[in-house]
Amino acid sequence: MSEVPSPLADRSVAAIVVAAGTGTRAGRDLPKQYVRWRGKPVLRHSVERLLDAGCAPVMVAIAPGADELAAEAVGDLEGVAFCTGGETRQQSVANALERLAGAAPSIILIHDAARPIVPNAVVERLVDALSGSPGAIPTLPVVDSLAVARDGLMGDKADRDTLRRVQTPQAFRFPEILAAHRDWGGTPDAGDDAQVLRAHGGKIALVEGDEALKKLTFAEDFELDRPAIRTGMGFDVHRLAEGESLWLGGLQIEHTHGLAGHSDADVALHAITDAVLGAIGAGDIGDHFPPSDPQWKGASSDQFLAHAVTRANEAGYAICNIDLTIICEAPKIGPHRAAMRDRIAQILGVETSAISVKATTTEGLGLTGRREGIAAQAVATLAAIG
Repeated sequence: MSEVPSPLADRSVAAIVVAAGTGTRAGRDLPKQYVRWRGKPVLRHSVERLLDAGCAPVMVAIAPGADELAAEAVGDLEGVAFCTGGETRQQSVANALERLAGAAPSIILIHDAARPIVPNAVVERLVDALSGSPGAIPTLPVVDSLAVARDGLMGDKADRDTLRRVQTPQAFRFPEILAAHRDWGGTPDAGDDAQVLRAHGGKIALVEGDEALKKLTFAEDFELDRPAIRTGMGFDVHRLAEGESLWLGGLQIEHTHGLAGHSDADVALHAITDAVLGAIGAGDIGDHFPPSDPQWKGASSDQFLAHAVTRANEAGYAICNIDLTIICEAPKIGPHRAAMRDRIAQILGVETSAISVKATTTEGLGLTGRREGIAAQAVATLAAIG
């Protein structure tokens, strides 16, 4: 859970998560709210976000017979309760509202389980809007041109300037939305709860939504079943020796000594390689290029780093940022920094702006301070592809 202060501090706000659907369009064996996405079930993401925002309790409406699935998805989260949903979304919400009637929260947020990311800023805007209206919904503008379809042909122009994409959670003053559901006399499916309140005479405020509130609907939405960002750290050190060439950051640098090692001993590229491999949980450079294997004797380290990038891409990740620090007394790194950034970026296949190269000394302390060797450490940030 986040330690950022809740946007709902000192307010009586409960939440309903609608999770009673079958989610068949997602093309999975399980309803989509129970499918793992970015490391955990979609439902858990939604519930965690609402709890994190300060909602208590969070009532989850589930399908009959889904008790075990729901309990497993939510796990040990506190402040969560379950109720049985109905045949339609609206009936599920009505059941949940009745279960919360005794607690009588002042505000209720009603949210689709299939929207796993709930920004706190949107929640705060919604609750603030209830000071002037009994209901509020997050919306986004329509950016594409629209056409009205009539018998397979383009009909009248649709004015996108007056249209909005509606998201959840939707926020309501609890007494008003409870009364609206109890009084509902329209068709079985109202579309959403804002329409139920509007039919009851309540005005609905529009607040700015967020693209992060995207609803997971189709099979391709679940292809990214892994963390969006992964980070790895690498460290390497080699001794300085006479008669060796000095390779550092993919460049050959004139110096009195070079780095000794089985390959060209480029500590900078080795550290980056380990950082990239570490970010995807693929071991280290020695696992992939054993120093006992004679084929790597004197090998150029750029092929090690290129291999790590290939492995990252195969795992579904792209290099987002590299932060490299070289630790030595000599040579001076400053004159070579720009060329190093360019060379590392070239090997990684990224823009130079994604590469940071820094240098420091140990002020005469340790093996680097005594000029016995050069060390390097790197942090690699990888972003999921797709």
